[in-house]
Amino acid sequence: MTAEIDRPEVVAEVRAALARYNAAIDNRDIATLKELFWKSDKTVRFGFGENLFGHDEISRYRDTAPQNSAPRRIANVVITTIGNDSAATSVVLERGGGVSRQSQTWARMPEGWRIVAAHVSVLKT
Repeated sequence: MTAEIDRPEVVAEVRAALARYNAAIDNRDIATLKELFWKSDKTVRFGFGENLFGHDEISRYRDTAPQNSAPRRIANVVITTIGNDSAATSVVLERGGGVSRQSQTWARMPEGWRIVAAHVSVLKT
């Protein structure tokens, strides 16, 4: 069986979920950031200086993480959906002359699209 790749309506759903996530980052909306990560011990987030395993660790990090006030600009976004329920997003961000990258794996859950794995890294500071 071959999964359908990039069905327009699924891409639109993931694009909206990703936009919601990035707006939450920009607005320091911690509740939404926690909500958008899958509530599982299997959820992973690798950040600039942390390796977080499980929704509880990610939530604790969000509660205490320093908030960067410099505005971000999205330079490039690639969304690839696989079937109706899985997606990968890759984003290049510019902030204050620096460049970072954000990769996320999303899955459709009963409560909506959720991040199951994320990796953020700095390319240039």
